[in-house]
Amino acid sequence: MCGRFVQSSDQEVLEEHFGLDQLSAVSPRYNVAPTQPVLAIRAEQTDVDRRELVQLRWGLVPAWSKGPDHRYSMINARAESVADKPAYRNAFRQRRCLIPADGFYEWQTGADGKQPFLIRRADGAPFAMAGLWEHWQGEHWQGPEGRVIDSCTILVTDANALLAPIHDRMPVILDPADYALWLDPGMQDRQRLQALLQPVDPAGWIAYPVSRAVNRATNDDPRLLDPVS
Repeated sequence: MCGRFVQSSDQEVLEEHFGLDQLSAVSPRYNVAPTQPVLAIRAEQTDVDRRELVQLRWGLVPAWSKGPDHRYSMINARAESVADKPAYRNAFRQRRCLIPADGFYEWQTGADGKQPFLIRRADGAPFAMAGLWEHWQGEHWQGPEGRVIDSCTILVTDANALLAPIHDRMPVILDPADYALWLDPGMQDRQRLQALLQPVDPAGWIAYPVSRAVNRATNDDPRLLDPVS
């Protein structure tokens, strides 16, 4: 599972790492939570060879649904079944995106409760979690998001050796060499796409305990990234 993560890279870093055109300033965030808007990268609608940085609601709203339903968060989709589940299969086929991140949180259950850990690259570089996006429009929806909602979900897979002592699942983290393939809406080869949805090699990654202040979504401060004993 992935329930909180970090998006703290500035626009220059995002431009270079993800092959984006010049961006406007982006605000760093240290505790991104479900239902909030998140930065995502997808192929442009008019030119699929170009990439655009957009904001999407975190928690997929299927195009055929009646609108956001708080009984189903849909913030994560299991990599093993995403191609077959009605809520995700159309997006998996042609509406894939990258969710840029600088770290993500997982919680380890212990005798004194759940301890949050931050997992990130040891070199501090950004990375991309595999995501799907969807466009929803409703004529009678009166929710706070409005009548048109672009939303996303993050794919999750089995934990690697680094994560396994903390949690049994983790987000799918894509190799930069596979970004173009993942984003290409013309790529609909299910086997090639599913082959990308593997646990990332733990080499070059670190995990360490952080403050339980991250448990509150209203806390959004760089100190959340500091290790605790």
